[in-house]
Amino acid sequence: MSEETRLREEICALARSLFDRGLTHGTTGNISARTPDGGLLVTPTGSSFGRLDPARLARFDTTGRQVGGDRPTKEMPLHSAFYETRGSAGAVVHLHSCHAVAWSMMPEVDVEDFLPPATPYAVMLLGRVKLLPFFLPGDPAMAGAVRGLAGKRSAVMLANHGPVVAGRDVRAACAAIEELEATARLALLTRGTGARMLEAGQVSQVVDRFDVEWDG
Repeated sequence: MSEETRLREEICALARSLFDRGLTHGTTGNISARTPDGGLLVTPTGSSFGRLDPARLARFDTTGRQVGGDRPTKEMPLHSAFYETRGSAGAVVHLHSCHAVAWSMMPEVDVEDFLPPATPYAVMLLGRVKLLPFFLPGDPAMAGAVRGLAGKRSAVMLANHGPVVAGRDVRAACAAIEELEATARLALLTRGTGARMLEAGQVSQVVDRFDVEWDG
């Protein structure tokens, strides 16, 4: 089995796992990942994470030309913006996960630091998450907003839409976006309770101990 074949199967298996656990639904969400030769595999537009066919993933060569598979997600500009600005990115995952979307609608959310410091793990896996404003689905302006961050954030939250996370590979990106959703759920569960979050000094300890990329 070739490395690309393994990657195709891994993308579909991870997508199915996300779908089966309710982290995305219907035909929402998209995944892209770098191939061993520097190209891209991308989930097709209008496809369900629960029923992806490895052979039908959109395939792009190193110049960005589609050379195989079905038509890719309409969010390709968003994915491309992460690859262009974050040289370490090997995969990008975008979900419409329920708790993250709900938390993005809360008036007290910090635009520069979307997730409260409930546990060390979101700090470790995501750094600081930027809340971007609402854009129409597929709007190229989303890509412009990501480029405007100059590669300083590995994760953003699209208001009233869903999270987008870049990782070193597809497993890392999926793990990070799951942590984002879990932390948003914790934020909603503890909202208005006066729950004790990590203090600034504790967050700094996590950042230093685990060498976290921390913008601001």
